[in-house]
Amino acid sequence: MLQIIYLIAFTILAFLAIGNLIRSLIGFSMDAAQPRSMSNSNFQGYTYRAGAVPHPELLDDFGNVTNEPLLIMKSISVEDARARLDALYHNDSPRPAEGDNL
Repeated sequence: MLQIIYLIAFTILAFLAIGNLIRSLIGFSMDAAQPRSMSNSNFQGYTYRAGAVPHPELLDDFGNVTNEPLLIMKSISVEDARARLDALYHNDSPRPAEGDNL
C-alpha cells in the first residue's frame, strides 16, 4: 500500500515538473522572439529591452555601461602567492616577483 502512495506521489511530481519545464521553454522562446532593437546611446552599443536596467556593477561613476573587462587574472607561483599573503597579513609591502610591474 505504501509503495502505491509513493508511486502516485512521484508520478504527480513528475507531471508537475514536466509541465513547469514546458512552460519555461515556451516562456523562454517567446522572450527570445521579441525584437531587441531598442537601444540607448549611453550604453555604448549594448541593446536592452524597454524597462530593463543593467546591473549596477556594470556601470561606471557616471552611470554609463562599461565596455572593458572587469576582472583580469594572471597566474603566479604558489610561493609568490604565499609571500604576498604573508606580506598582507603582516602589513608589509609584498616583494615584487621577477617580471612584475606593480
